[in-house]
Amino acid sequence: MSKGQQTREAILDQAVQLGSQLGVEGLSIGRLAGALDLSKSGLYAHFDSKEALQLETLNWAAERFADVVVRPALAEPRGEPRVRALFERWLRWPQAVPQPGGCIFIAAAAELDDRPGPVRDRLAELQRQWLGTIAAAVRRAKAEGHFRRAVDPDQFAFEVDGITLAFHHASRLVRDSSATARARAAFERLLSASRPG
Repeated sequence: MSKGQQTREAILDQAVQLGSQLGVEGLSIGRLAGALDLSKSGLYAHFDSKEALQLETLNWAAERFADVVVRPALAEPRGEPRVRALFERWLRWPQAVPQPGGCIFIAAAAELDDRPGPVRDRLAELQRQWLGTIAAAVRRAKAEGHFRRAVDPDQFAFEVDGITLAFHHASRLVRDSSATARARAAFERLLSASRPG
């Protein structure tokens, strides 16, 4: 890997950390330069605008998410073990890829949901991909006989997303020390309701 690529990755790692705390709208060339002790002109060599920085930060976070959540989970046996791995790895992802403010995608969603533009569009696409990944794992769990035929994969994905949002709010905003246990309990109920007989 070239020195330029290493520098770019270090910049994006810092951008993900800042974005988790400030939201992607809080990311700017100046703020990131200050956090990294770099010149603004040095950062402009990598990102020619605030919007480009925001998009690249989301893309980098998505790649890291794939590395620590999706790909390892997809290596698990098909069916319920894979569904469980997706959920468990999501719970640990803000620590696996340091995000002091919690999941950057949730932080960004809260600020961008009503703001049209390329950054919101990219975030929405990433969310659709994540829900699609969960739904695909559920379809496979049905095919393996682990889940009932009547289970709606899209509804299951919606409910998992609801659990992760509730977990994020409970752990980040309310500082509920039982947030992880509650999220796991909710997920176990969803699994139990999805199994045959």
